Amino acid sequence: MLFIAEIGLNHNGNFGLIHELVRQAKFSGADIAKFQLGWRAAEGEMNHITPEILETMVKICAHYEIEPMFSIFRPEFYEMAKPYNFSRYKIASRTVKEEPAMVAELLDEGKETFISLGFWDGEGLPFGERDNLKYLWCKALYPTPPWELADMPKDFDATPYAGFSDHTVGIEAALLAIARGARVIEKHFTLDKSDVTIRDHALSATPEEFGQMVSLGRAMRKNLDLGA
Repeated sequence: MLFIAEIGLNHNGNFGLIHELVRQAKFSGADIAKFQLGWRAAEGEMNHITPEILETMVKICAHYEIEPMFSIFRPEFYEMAKPYNFSRYKIASRTVKEEPAMVAELLDEGKETFISLGFWDGEGLPFGERDNLKYLWCKALYPTPPWELADMPKDFDATPYAGFSDHTVGIEAALLAIARGARVIEKHFTLDKSDVTIRDHALSATPEEFGQMVSLGRAMRKNLDLGA
């Protein structure tokens, strides 16, 4: 199992808060702390990550011994990320439609890349199947109500999806996905669900919730593997 704590923009533009968000993500059992590079990133916007801020984010993750991963939204931010030689990348579903050439170039690096398909409405898979490509099933609704999950795969192993990018409230949907074979869970992570700075806080897991999800999810996956 791989658990991704999607910190995203839940720092609210206060990049000093990333220390505590990453720290709590590590304590909660996350394998990866994930951020968004190139979304709401213009000067004066909440997620204006400069090269200096990016350097600090990478150092914070190294200090807490958790892998950093970035959703890359635009080519200039892909260029900013390249010198760090990150182990993996994430591509948001809107980027699949808006920057397909960049995504193709990134995939050609050969590094493991997760791609969500919430906004994808084309035929088949946008980039086919590759050894380094893992698609994540998701709904581009924020939050995603539980009645919108009716078409979640019943058996992830029988689909092109490696896992679930979760935009629901609570951890129940993530645990359901694991029970159905998902091996990757991406879940938004917050220190305060009542924060109204951005909508993502409401659909995020607190450290306590994330930790419970990881503990239960790993036990479920172990039992599934033993029964295989």
